[in-house]
Amino acid sequence: MEFKDYYDILGVKPDDDKQAIKKAYRRLARKYHPDVSSEHDAENRFKEVSEAYEVLGDDTRRAEYDQLRRYGRKGESFTPPPGWEGFSGTGGASQQGDFSDFFETIFGAGFAGAKRGSRGFAGSEDFYSTRGRDVEIEMPVFLEDTLREEAKTIEYRLPHYDESGRLEDVKKTLRVKIPKGVTDGERIRLRNQGGPGFGDGPAGDLYLRIRLVPHPLYDVVGNDLNLTLPVSPWEAALGASVTVPTLTGKISLTIKPDSQTGTRLRVKGRGLPGKESPGDLYVILKVVMPDRSSEKDRKLWQQLADQADFNPRKNLGS
Repeated sequence: MEFKDYYDILGVKPDDDKQAIKKAYRRLARKYHPDVSSEHDAENRFKEVSEAYEVLGDDTRRAEYDQLRRYGRKGESFTPPPGWEGFSGTGGASQQGDFSDFFETIFGAGFAGAKRGSRGFAGSEDFYSTRGRDVEIEMPVFLEDTLREEAKTIEYRLPHYDESGRLEDVKKTLRVKIPKGVTDGERIRLRNQGGPGFGDGPAGDLYLRIRLVPHPLYDVVGNDLNLTLPVSPWEAALGASVTVPTLTGKISLTIKPDSQTGTRLRVKGRGLPGKESPGDLYVILKVVMPDRSSEKDRKLWQQLADQADFNPRKNLGS
């Protein structure tokens, strides 16, 4: 199998912090998401990016991967080091059917082995009424998708017994409507959409693990959204009416005079949908200076400095 350099896939360095990794994933996920991307091979690139973030975005898996990374190089054939018995077992996202052989071997050996194994007809009567296998896949969801009514098409692979009793994979397509009020990490059960049963046994279930794709503007807190809004010093000092983006369109927001960096303005009902009521949008002001000032601008700043009776460090150290 081929070694996967997850740092290279996300375009980050091994010593980058978790915030940098999240930021890189956020940018690439939006760039390659098949629903919106026109990039060549976007679907496969999105899967690669999701897989890389699944490892590097988790402290435990990242630490394990860093140990293993000493033994492999990008694009080269990889064999686990002597004495290796696997790391994270079958936990967490190891049941993501679209992940690579490398991921399943390292982080989901139990699932990968079962997925590719075989099982003959041993003659046991109980075998002929076996319930189908449950399957869990990750479902990336844009924040905008939580507001829409239409269903999304998902594809996943199911274990299936062929005529000789050998276990193989088949692709299945399903239309799924995103439930109102879903949250990141929520697990949704779809009955009888998993692996087929054998004989009189029922099909297994499909579990969708919701992954809210990070947004370039909003941070998610429950069903609320936080938006950092840059404002000029004069807008903060004098007050202003500014245009603010929301998930459902732009709105006009009033900034009161003498506002400070960190001031939180609540816009009721403009967050994510909730199971009972929608969340709110919190606009957090950030006073930003111009990158450059002209000679005329500096003269005006100097006039303000000469006339203003204000010392921001008045109570510093007192």
